[in-house]
Amino acid sequence: MQTKLADFIRDTPDGREAESILRACVHCGFCTATCPTYQILGDELDGPRGRIYLMKGLLEGEPVTEKTQLHLDRCLTCHACETTCPSGVRYGHLIDIGRKLVAQRVERPASEKLMRWSMATFFRHAGSFRRALGVGMALRSLVPARIAKKLPASIPVAGSWPPPRHNRRMVALAGCVQPALTPDTTAAAARVLDRLGISLIETPGCCGALRFHLDYQAKGVADMRRMIDTWWPYVEQRVEGFVMTATGCGSTVREYGHHLKHDPAYAAKATRISELTRDLTEVVSAERERLTVLLAGKKMPRIAFHAPCTLQHWQRLRTLSEDLLRGVGYQLTPVPDAHLCCGSSGTYAITQPALSDQLKRSKLDALESGTPEAILTANVGCQTHLATAARIPVTHWIVDLDRRLAS
Repeated sequence: MQTKLADFIRDTPDGREAESILRACVHCGFCTATCPTYQILGDELDGPRGRIYLMKGLLEGEPVTEKTQLHLDRCLTCHACETTCPSGVRYGHLIDIGRKLVAQRVERPASEKLMRWSMATFFRHAGSFRRALGVGMALRSLVPARIAKKLPASIPVAGSWPPPRHNRRMVALAGCVQPALTPDTTAAAARVLDRLGISLIETPGCCGALRFHLDYQAKGVADMRRMIDTWWPYVEQRVEGFVMTATGCGSTVREYGHHLKHDPAYAAKATRISELTRDLTEVVSAERERLTVLLAGKKMPRIAFHAPCTLQHWQRLRTLSEDLLRGVGYQLTPVPDAHLCCGSSGTYAITQPALSDQLKRSKLDALESGTPEAILTANVGCQTHLATAARIPVTHWIVDLDRRLAS
């Protein structure tokens, strides 16, 4: 794609990156076939190719309007287009640049600004989010309907955390919403890894994704720096790695090197953190032989696995979770169109509720079509989003695995 960037962006780091990405696009349109919003809306501007044209115009100095912002907002940032693109276009990096520039030029309505500010302010602190969640659940009948239906019926109990006793040590991120919504997830990971000879250490904090994707990119990057400062002593202590129990966090941490590549104080550290980051599935898969022995003789259920976009498209770990679960005895049912997003996508379920609900219903129809006993997934956002309308239990796979091992 030929480009002629405007003076305001041409010789900047963002401009050079955007131009490189735009030039890689050959207009083929393969991306539209796997774009969830294009499939629903049928509008070229609600598919990757159309959004690329909008961002090209923005970067070349064309006028930017609320319409531009709307089409970029509707993008789930699922990255399905990237795993389809034959030219390797880094669409996700381009839309980060596009959204930042649009946010600088287009004023949002006051109500929308307040909603985004509230989420960026309160959701990133586990304590404040937990308190707000508790109030919302207690006063469910007084909460606006579109918010009330997203509140969980109950919060699971975390259970015990095994004391550190192994030479092998890994660090887990508590995250911002997971400690409040699904506190059992990381605790279950600690128990499973303990059985596999790995001690898990939990650190508090937000990976930075929340504020980064809510028009607060600079503050999101600041959150990334804080996490690096928190984790760097563990790097110096030669911890084995950083294991992510939420694929949303994992996809962001694996891009720390990209987000901080122009920061002389953090670039090398960010790259090292990204290199040491592993999804929980990768860690457990490496111990599959030992895990199989521990599960010998146990009855394993018939389940459908929901692969979050942050696992299969962002981190390119397609089928790894399915292979692990099948390999240790789970019976997996087929899931049509497994590449499509469930509609959670961080705060998308709140900022774009109509599209999100439509995607959720389609995803649940696909997951439940094989009559599984339960749905297993790997990300807190997907789990809680699907659970609000699922007819069968929706659980993080590590929680179910921990139960099987303990039974």
